[in-house]
Amino acid sequence: MTTRTCSVWVLGILLAAAAQAQTAQQILDAAGVKGGLIVHIGCGDGKLTAALRANDSYLVHGLDADPKNVEAARKHIASLGLYGKVTVEPWSGKGLPYIENSVNLLVASGDWPVATEEVLRVVAPNGVALVVNPKSQIQNPKLVKPRPKAIDEWTHYLYDASNNAVSHDTAIAPLTRFQWLGSPRYSRHHDHMSGASAMVSANGRLFYVFEDSPRASILTPPQWFLAARDAFNGTVLWRRPIEKWHEHLTPLKSGPQILTRRLVAVGDRVYVTLNIDAPLTALDAATGKTLRTYD
Repeated sequence: MTTRTCSVWVLGILLAAAAQAQTAQQILDAAGVKGGLIVHIGCGDGKLTAALRANDSYLVHGLDADPKNVEAARKHIASLGLYGKVTVEPWSGKGLPYIENSVNLLVASGDWPVATEEVLRVVAPNGVALVVNPKSQIQNPKLVKPRPKAIDEWTHYLYDASNNAVSHDTAIAPLTRFQWLGSPRYSRHHDHMSGASAMVSANGRLFYVFEDSPRASILTPPQWFLAARDAFNGTVLWRRPIEKWHEHLTPLKSGPQILTRRLVAVGDRVYVTLNIDAPLTALDAATGKTLRTYD
């Protein structure tokens, strides 16, 4: 292969990758979904599937009925070092292999391969389903699953600013299964301060202050952080480190009550102190970026 031929070949690959990235961004912009679980039905060679993971706040799962496509997609994704965060599986074309209310964005390459009822079953509240048309790229209208009025939020330590720990949620029922499981599953010690210091929810997201140092010994220095997860599938959206919180060796498991009230979420904003003696900070709920510090 001559140098000129090699250069043209590399340029072609770069242009193709750029085109897939542009298409993926168009899909994300059209959907308006910021983070969470994306499912790509009819993933083909996996190039668009991989491009849909625009940043670390997304997990992407591709489905395809053709074993050759699955193999090609897996090789492509692995070559990018993304396999694990982006995965592909063979699919029979019948029911979608997901629990109810778990998918933030469902993308189909071509026509819908399943009934609308099945799409609405797996898409999370405020989630989106859309079709990628090979000619027009994005075909509207998109399908948006509304958030049921029966599902409430928990924006403060004791429900809301009134400190009356009673939710208006009517969707709650006896537990029959887990919606999702996330790590770490255990705190470090049952005789000292709990690793879970505060937790609230708003707009389909969970926010919590947690201690995540190695569990080998309670004597190792603590590593506190503020994290956000999608409330319906547990995808980690972002994390912010907290340099110093309360002394973790205290025998009071919940710690001082003031700590539990240092985290509030309302709409698309999170209000928190990112240190034991830090001022109040407003964060973007979708990205974790600082919007304002109240000095």
